Amino acid sequence: MNKVGISSACFYPEETEISFRKIADMGIKTCEFFINSPREIEDEFIDNILNIKNKYGMDIVSVHPYGSFAESFSLFSSYYRRYLDYISLYRRFFEVTKKLGADIFVVHGIKSPGSIPDEEYFKRFSEMIDIASEYGVIFAQENVVLHRSESPEFLLKMKNAIGEKFKVVLDVKQARRAGYSPYEFIENLSESICHIHISDSNFEDDCLPVGAGDFDFNKFFAACREMKYNGAYILELYNHSFHSANELLQAKNIVEKMVNDGNN
Repeated sequence: MNKVGISSACFYPEETEISFRKIADMGIKTCEFFINSPREIEDEFIDNILNIKNKYGMDIVSVHPYGSFAESFSLFSSYYRRYLDYISLYRRFFEVTKKLGADIFVVHGIKSPGSIPDEEYFKRFSEMIDIASEYGVIFAQENVVLHRSESPEFLLKMKNAIGEKFKVVLDVKQARRAGYSPYEFIENLSESICHIHISDSNFEDDCLPVGAGDFDFNKFFAACREMKYNGAYILELYNHSFHSANELLQAKNIVEKMVNDGNN
């Protein structure tokens, strides 16, 4: 059964622990956890999050680091020494991810055009997959607009270069923004997709709570069932995309019903 949850990023720029507590107070059990500053990977902070998680019986399925906007600089630039030096920070991210009980670490990767060739990007990404696996964590490439990963063709090339260990986070919103259909990613990468970010859309707005737009989610979930997807569906919105936390709860309930009805 697929889990359905909410990303703590929905409430950004509220402080991360406040966002996480809001999700807990809403009675939502499944969450993606956004780390937004260096202090949020310190033991004291993580222990506080774990206290909330355990008190409310929550499941953190994925973690998103604060450095994702700069991965072209930190991990995937032409200055190789910087890549080597940043590995220690990412090891700490992986430790925190595992401590929180999550399996998936979400990566934006290299922006377009970037300063290294695809082959070097694939090599380093493969190395990071192996390092993350030492901690029991999946280092997963998200499709992100204005990044090389925005293209399903690029991700297929990446998969062919790296092999079966390559995993993808499919973000429906990011696919829209890059001018692609999410079905293009499903068609090319069905065996690699391990995590999905969802949001609705209409003619005027490309990021809305599910139920507030006109995207055909029944069709989408049917396609996900066909590819035997068993990961989580995470609502990932911006704070200007909704008016109240109750809208998020309603959207989560809509998704849960559609997913469960389709699985029966």
